[in-house]
Amino acid sequence: MLKSQSMDKFLDDLAAKKSTPGGGSAAAIMGAMGAALVSMVANFTVGRKNYEDVDEEMRDLAARSESLRESLQSMVRADVEAFDAVMSAYAMARESEEQRESRSASIQSALMHATDIPLQCAQLCRDVMALSRQVAEKGNRNVISDAGVAVLAAEAALRSAALNVYINTGNIKDREFAAERERRLEKLLDGAETATEEIYALVKSKL
Repeated sequence: MLKSQSMDKFLDDLAAKKSTPGGGSAAAIMGAMGAALVSMVANFTVGRKNYEDVDEEMRDLAARSESLRESLQSMVRADVEAFDAVMSAYAMARESEEQRESRSASIQSALMHATDIPLQCAQLCRDVMALSRQVAEKGNRNVISDAGVAVLAAEAALRSAALNVYINTGNIKDREFAAERERRLEKLLDGAETATEEIYALVKSKL
């Protein structure tokens, strides 16, 4: 969702018979929602009685989660632009050999960029997951369920972004580039499901 756009408009566009926004943008929004919920729990902890010992930590955490939220919101537009660039490259003329070579190079360049955008989104989502653990452990228990929702949203966003990496790497001719990006992605995915279940269980134990 672009900052000037309503949620209704974003969802209408997401449901429409058009290529963008798509799953990559949805992943970014889910990640941003997770970050916003981390901020919420942190903000409800700051200045509260019985949480004085974590006040400074929660202030810092809220600032970090807001930075992540802003970055993830910017990924919505970035994903749309990256996909549109891929489509534009595929639409290039291919009548002559020179045109075909130019088109192929443009497609590959666009696919590489379109791979790096969801990979960056995946990294941001894993960072949100880490912050959700902190608020789950030390945040205000009156809103602790929101820490659980935060990690679920962030993990869903991470795995969703991963699909958008894989769909692009499969079409990239530079297999070294593709393999390197997939290795980076798999490191981000490694342990994510386990971490989510641990945080979910922690939150549930405090309800």
